[in-house]
Amino acid sequence: MIDSDGSQLGIVSSSQALNLAAERNLDLVKIAPQANPAVCKIMDYGKYRFEQAKREKEAKKNQRIMDVKEIRLSLNIDVHDFNTKLKHAARFINEGNKIKVSIRFRGREMGHPELGSDIMQKFADGCADFANIEKPAKLDGRNMLMFLAPKPSK
Repeated sequence: MIDSDGSQLGIVSSSQALNLAAERNLDLVKIAPQANPAVCKIMDYGKYRFEQAKREKEAKKNQRIMDVKEIRLSLNIDVHDFNTKLKHAARFINEGNKIKVSIRFRGREMGHPELGSDIMQKFADGCADFANIEKPAKLDGRNMLMFLAPKPSK
């Protein structure tokens, strides 16, 4: 048994432990019920739960939710449009989001998937200084998909 100030009281019977907790207007809480003998502590359980909820809320406030933003390219994209898409990708990555880059093949474009993979590789090379390839370009039906993630900060 552990006292409210953290000092050990030794092995005490459960009825004696309950009486000690009742004298101090505190609760008897099992810390390690699977241990032999079970480890109990005298504490204010309501205060403990409040502080634990406060810590969880603080941890939740500090975590960042990562979104997946999509950038769609086409097989015959022009240089200026390509550069604009690169700038959008840089902005999304700086905001801490992941990027899903996709190319949709229409009609006879399905006959030339190597052109799509060339564009994807060119896009990945353009993003190389601020993003890592999470999943390389892969043909999935009529779409070619690639995922980029922010580089880990040092």
